[in-house]
Amino acid sequence: MLVLAGILLAVAGLIIWFAGDKLNWIGHLPGDIRIEKEHFRFYFPITTMIIISILLTLIIRIIRKLF
Repeated sequence: MLVLAGILLAVAGLIIWFAGDKLNWIGHLPGDIRIEKEHFRFYFPITTMIIISILLTLIIRIIRKLF
């Protein structure tokens, strides 16, 4: 399981590395909190985290059903 998790992280890293310019919408969705002031930046991508959580939950459930 640990090796599989490592392989999945490596694949995700490669996808982000090679398709990073096409994935620039991630983190800029409506609902993501961004506060920028003169000497202060706060960024909390709550909508992005919710969508990623839902997608990962669906993927894990599908994998569990298959095996």
